[in-house]
Amino acid sequence: MALLRIRLTGSDDTARAVMNLLQSLDGIEHVEEIDDLMPQLDDADSSSAGLSDVDGPQGHTIEIDAPNAATARRVRDAVEALAFDLDALVEFDEDDED
Repeated sequence: MALLRIRLTGSDDTARAVMNLLQSLDGIEHVEEIDDLMPQLDDADSSSAGLSDVDGPQGHTIEIDAPNAATARRVRDAVEALAFDLDALVEFDEDDED
């Protein structure tokens, strides 16, 4: 079984669209958005807090359990295509569990 983590840079709507796509793929048993382990470095009291050039796309981490390597490849291909269409950035981290 392969455990994939996707780091997605985009809006909440983009993250939902990716998760909906993942849940619609055959063979995928588990899709979950997990919390960011690093606290955000924005300081609410900063003089630049709330400025438009400070606000950017949000980061999301999505975890997927794929039953085999072939399904993991389909996940990667499908997510890359959707991210391209939605102007989002994706990065994959894959752990193979034997």
